[in-house]
Amino acid sequence: MAQPQQEQELVFAKVAKRLIPFIMVLYVTNYLDRVNVGFAALTMNRDLGFSATVYGFAASIFFVSYALFQIPATVILERVGARRTVFAIMAAWGACSAANAFITEPMGFYALRFLLGVAEAGFFPGIILYLTFWFPKEYRARFTATFMMAIPFSSVFGSPLSGLILGMDGIAGLRGWQWLFLS
Repeated sequence: MAQPQQEQELVFAKVAKRLIPFIMVLYVTNYLDRVNVGFAALTMNRDLGFSATVYGFAASIFFVSYALFQIPATVILERVGARRTVFAIMAAWGACSAANAFITEPMGFYALRFLLGVAEAGFFPGIILYLTFWFPKEYRARFTATFMMAIPFSSVFGSPLSGLILGMDGIAGLRGWQWLFLS
């Protein structure tokens, strides 16, 4: 018969095997969504007549709202629940990101980047909180580190994927940078 410690290890390993890959995919998506504007800028700025100043301000306004809304988002997350809040965050960030495909002027770009920062602000803290529900402190660092491996994965797999999506230029009457925001 297995020892209680060994049984506990098996339970947490089983939970991690099912949960961590899923949240890693979510985090890869989250991270790619955040950096796709850099890939899109390669042609978007020219198509829309945006200067480097317009692009730079829009790119940075995301991080302002992201930083400002992390604590309020986490408070909401703790009160409403991680599962519901993370779902709402993902739906809002998907809508904001997709809407970027249809921008035509700087103010719209600024507004959407700000809203995207607001939408994404609670994702990372939400996932960390969610992990506290599944894993005790002694296991959490290991599984959090595994989850955060999604950041380098997003660069390794995301960059070539973004390049391929940019190559969809002209399909269905959309530019490659628009496809990047829609995908």
